[in-house]
Amino acid sequence: MRAATEYPSVIPRELLAQIAGGAVERDLHRILPFKEVNVLDEHRFGAMRVPGRFGGPDVSVEQLITEVIALAEADSNIAHLYRGHFGFVESLRFQAEEVQDVWYSRILQGVTVGNASTESGGNALGTLNTQLTTVEDRSTLTGEKAYSTGTIFSDYTRVSAASGEGEHGRRFAVVACDAEGVTVVDDWDGFGQKLTGTGTTQFDDVHVDNLAVFDRVAGSHEAVHEAAFFQLYLLAVQVGIAHAAIRDATATLRKRTRTFNTSATGAAFKQDPLIQQIIGRMSSKVFVAEAAVLEAARIHDRALRSGLEAGTHDPDFAGSLPTEVYDAEIAVEKAQVTVPDLVLSVTQELFQTVGASATLRTKALDRHWRNAQTIGTHNPIVFRARSIGDYEINGTLPEGLNAIGDSGSAG
Repeated sequence: MRAATEYPSVIPRELLAQIAGGAVERDLHRILPFKEVNVLDEHRFGAMRVPGRFGGPDVSVEQLITEVIALAEADSNIAHLYRGHFGFVESLRFQAEEVQDVWYSRILQGVTVGNASTESGGNALGTLNTQLTTVEDRSTLTGEKAYSTGTIFSDYTRVSAASGEGEHGRRFAVVACDAEGVTVVDDWDGFGQKLTGTGTTQFDDVHVDNLAVFDRVAGSHEAVHEAAFFQLYLLAVQVGIAHAAIRDATATLRKRTRTFNTSATGAAFKQDPLIQQIIGRMSSKVFVAEAAVLEAARIHDRALRSGLEAGTHDPDFAGSLPTEVYDAEIAVEKAQVTVPDLVLSVTQELFQTVGASATLRTKALDRHWRNAQTIGTHNPIVFRARSIGDYEINGTLPEGLNAIGDSGSAG
């Protein structure tokens, strides 16, 4: 274990201002934020959830989510691209101490880990085509991943793989992004979140170290916690986008002198009671969305603590998970049904506060709606609403599959 060291528990506000200052230019010209990510890594942003006994700041989930919201307000792309990294850091809480010693130490030094889990097609639902094969104590990884958010900016990436041909189980392999056989492609073509590096990553017989292979047991506390955490993180990014929309709307209104000839009062926009009402509605929606996300984060902290106190991180744990463990998943699913709609509404109402000039490409105000809509597609809200309904009526706990894939009933 490492001796305690000073690591920041908040992102310096002057750094956030610097990141926000370049957000429009990056969006307009599709400039990937390598420089900004490097500065955040130098400030050890990615180490915030490293436990104190390993020398980290050990901030709570709620504290981290608060910082993610602030970073997303500055630039939602940059906040989003760290999602895989923080998901990996969460998973380390359930690993053996020798694994924790290695990876926490690296993370405290500023190392980051991207995400490479989803395959674009050709794999059956719940299975993976990517293979992690072990022959005579040598493990190799072969396959291709889409939506590899953050990988192009990271030192390593965590790859989900089948542990043997035909197996439905899942394992993770963490490999260096510059390792022989790894190819990272910047081919993300979405209309929003354009700078997250959500492209294709290919793995061709890539060597995997023994301490970089992680089993994933479906239904374990690790699986339940991380699945919920991944979705909570996205909701935090959406709240940050909503904050940015209000920031830009109010900044524009304070400077605007023109009004419409159809105005009932002829007052400046910032004094017009109808425009003030729009801003008031926007602000209220952001307040409700953020309150929901932060409450879900607090529930995550309690659920994680409850499980760990029961020994769910022990590889030999064989009992039933405490019911409190599932509270995090239930809370985040409820938030997923409501928060995206609130955020999208805020990003749309932004255009009611200014007029046609708000659509000028050079202002890039449309990026808030595009980014919120893109994140909102990650998990269909109707599926979350159904799951919550089943839980409320029948007490059915949410259950996820190992991997997204082709439905057996398709055709």
